[in-house]
Amino acid sequence: MTTGREKLAKIAKALGIEDVLEGPVSGVVGARVLAGDGGSITTDDPSTGARLGIVRGASKSEYDAVIAHASERFTTWRMVPAPVRGQLVRRLGELLRELKEPLGALVSLEMGKIKTEGLGEVQEMIDICELAVGLSRQLHGLTIASERPRHRMMEQWLPLGPVGVVTAFNFPVAVWAWNAALAAVCGDTVVWKPSPHAPLCALAVQRLCDRAMKDTNSEGVFSLVVSGHEGGEWMSSDPRVPLVSFTGSSAVGRKVASAVGARLGRSLLELGGNNAIVVMADADLDLAVRAIVFGSVGTAGQRCTSTRRLFVEASVIDALTERLVSAYRTVTIGDPLEDGVLMGPLITDQAAQRYEHALAEAQKAGATIVTGGKRLARPGHFVEPVIVRAKGDQASLPIAFEETFAPILYVFSVSSLEEAIAANNAVSQGLSSAIFTDSVRASEAFVSAMGSDCGIANVNIGTSGAEIGGAFGGEKDTGGGRESGSDAWKTYMRRQTSTVNWGRELPLAQGVSFV
Repeated sequence: MTTGREKLAKIAKALGIEDVLEGPVSGVVGARVLAGDGGSITTDDPSTGARLGIVRGASKSEYDAVIAHASERFTTWRMVPAPVRGQLVRRLGELLRELKEPLGALVSLEMGKIKTEGLGEVQEMIDICELAVGLSRQLHGLTIASERPRHRMMEQWLPLGPVGVVTAFNFPVAVWAWNAALAAVCGDTVVWKPSPHAPLCALAVQRLCDRAMKDTNSEGVFSLVVSGHEGGEWMSSDPRVPLVSFTGSSAVGRKVASAVGARLGRSLLELGGNNAIVVMADADLDLAVRAIVFGSVGTAGQRCTSTRRLFVEASVIDALTERLVSAYRTVTIGDPLEDGVLMGPLITDQAAQRYEHALAEAQKAGATIVTGGKRLARPGHFVEPVIVRAKGDQASLPIAFEETFAPILYVFSVSSLEEAIAANNAVSQGLSSAIFTDSVRASEAFVSAMGSDCGIANVNIGTSGAEIGGAFGGEKDTGGGRESGSDAWKTYMRRQTSTVNWGRELPLAQGVSFV
């Protein structure tokens, strides 16, 4: 059996991070001080619990040096034409294409998602690079009619400053790319504080950034600060960082928003999701089963868009549950880098304990475990995907109102579309939602103003697997932030309204006379 360290050795060689095998490596990149003396951060293989490597975290002085360097670099980067800035992102995308396989394997090894999902995460990075390169030639403002003769009023978007990006373990590289690719073409520098559970992924990406920056004479645009939670706290309270993009729990997101807001900065929050699928009686059940299983089991239920709640019309709930149980029993659990495996481990032992706690609470409330529900007796943090059938409506199962980052699916019976929509909206989170139906009226109602209150509302596809072309994010306790496509780029810029008088007179607006 190949150990995690042996797998890492092969991956590290391809990615140019062999030094992680030799001992503690610095997690500080982007300043003149590169030692990394803020304490050790260990990273483990969630499939075995064995140590993969040690990264030296940033001290406060090193963090300050990185931010100072990013601030200085911003003063020149903002003046580089946007299409030229796009060449940096183009080169990064080329390197990601070239090294997609080993980087995807590293994501699977360090985070635990299966091979195809690790590769898919790197593909997301490639896709956002492509979008950002095109965007670099399309950053646009408005020309606005002025009431004053011989005046032109316009709105333009200008670079904002150093952007802090704090990412979570479940998408250790893609979410950084969503932010960094857009921020770079918008004229910002980027400082990354990755999850302490995935520092090797961050180091590997930063090494690719270093190559891309060198190849395009863009050194200093992308920086890295590996640390524990203190790094995010430094960033949130730092007035030199006008925008902090944070991905994580709603509880921590509130702290980030409070700290950033106290200095009147901007925060882009991508927080918890307690996502639901509604299945109507006229739905294609085969299609629904495939979407539900991927949504609830994929990434071991550790996506922010994972399907956690299922509302099914009473006439088809038994048939659908039976099909889901059959499908769940075919899910192969194991080493995420092995072919044929469909579910890897949870990220930590604490995550597995939270899984067990949630199931105990569900059973206390009278719910029934239909299938799954056990930790596997093997090394690592493996659990079975589980279907929980509620005894009554959603109110009878308080644990269903919480987001448990694990492959747990709570199933409820509903009698109408109106009841299903109300149940979907009853939780504090508002990220993703979906309905399965062949009714145009039902589907349109679900995505209307009277329908789902989530940032994502799908019809006949699941809650997971968003494309980068659309803005990604949610409402309520999900934080309200938007990343990736559509007009999310505006978050990384400052808006300026400018009026130019090209005449010889000085008329005042609103007919004011001041003579």
